[in-house]
Amino acid sequence: MATKSVFKLSRNAHRQQVHHRVRQRVLGTSRRPRLCVYRSLEHIYAQVIDDQSGRTLVSASSLDKATRAALKGGGNVAAAKIIGKTIAERSLAAGIQQVVFDRGGYMYHGRVQALANAAREAGLKF
Repeated sequence: MATKSVFKLSRNAHRQQVHHRVRQRVLGTSRRPRLCVYRSLEHIYAQVIDDQSGRTLVSASSLDKATRAALKGGGNVAAAKIIGKTIAERSLAAGIQQVVFDRGGYMYHGRVQALANAAREAGLKF
């Protein structure tokens, strides 16, 4: 009979486990790169990555000087919407219309969902 482990993972360690499991299936190509989201308590970051060449094609974050002026704080849903719109505009300018969404092991809820919806509304397809 298997015994249950007493050891409990921290939230971040569990998120990293989930992210690793998802990354085994989600792959960004040159035709359809991966839109990767990372959120911290104070900021949110998004990158469009071609995994085959190992290059970041486009990025946006709440730390960018261009977007920082429009934000009150980087760790809220309003900031995520602005970053989603920005990443979509930069992707379309770089000739990228379709991406694969990588939520980074986070639940599709709150800031991650707001970023995804804003990117979709701005014309990015995923």
